[in-house]
Amino acid sequence: MDNELYSYSPIVQRPKLTWPNGARVAFYVGVNVEHYEVDKPATSIFAGTAHLKPDPLNFGWRDYGPRVGIWRVADALDKYGMRASVLLNSDVVHHYPEIITAGKQRDWAWVAHGKNNSIFQAGMPIEEERRYLADVVKTITDATERPVHGWMGPGLSETFDTPRLLRELGLSYVLDWVADDQPFALRVPGMLSVPYAIELNDISMFVGKSLSGEGFYRMIVDQFDQLYEDSKDSGRVMALALHPFVIGQPFRHKYLEKALAYVAAHEGVWLTTSDEIAAHYAASSAG
Repeated sequence: MDNELYSYSPIVQRPKLTWPNGARVAFYVGVNVEHYEVDKPATSIFAGTAHLKPDPLNFGWRDYGPRVGIWRVADALDKYGMRASVLLNSDVVHHYPEIITAGKQRDWAWVAHGKNNSIFQAGMPIEEERRYLADVVKTITDATERPVHGWMGPGLSETFDTPRLLRELGLSYVLDWVADDQPFALRVPGMLSVPYAIELNDISMFVGKSLSGEGFYRMIVDQFDQLYEDSKDSGRVMALALHPFVIGQPFRHKYLEKALAYVAAHEGVWLTTSDEIAAHYAASSAG
């Protein structure tokens, strides 16, 4: 079937996109704060034990994120004046409430990211999905004391009904469709796609391709430099996707700090959140 969720739009034929204060690149850090069920296989560093119940090797590796890694990432963002766009499993509210408290103190943006990363909604019947989405959004809204505007499905999973159901709940954008360097409108009125990073993503690079920390830093710099050059005529979005159990490992930390310092040192960069990108684009003539 053809894609009926959004229309084709070549980036070279769009109206000029402008960011606040004449910025060329809108930069945000998407920090995945997730909960995994202990008796289900999930993202693994060693496939040989992934089927075990429990799986101390892989579950413990993932559990490093909320216990240690998130705090290291938070310190790095604080150092360079950046606020996280937290891609939040609603189960985090119950299991790791200290993270919610820390994020509220830092004015992080909260993007709904499903109930946990052991459940994908792809294939859900529509009424089951409607209840599922409503519960996730309400749980996060109640805990963070602010409305939820954005969504990213666990594993970037959706059904064909997801954007419409999210709009019914008052959300205005999704991060799942990694098809562009600018936001774009979906065919559901009032819903946008905001760029996310599936390649400039620590899981893809470190776990999928065994990249070094220095290599990841180089990728971030190269991505930024090209988008900065592209943006001389129209604004771009750069998303950096992080998982605290991956980038939060001690031997990678200095490369994250080095990359953030590089981006922050440039003029014409809007250090922002995915919420603010979506709101600005929706309010602009380009939206």
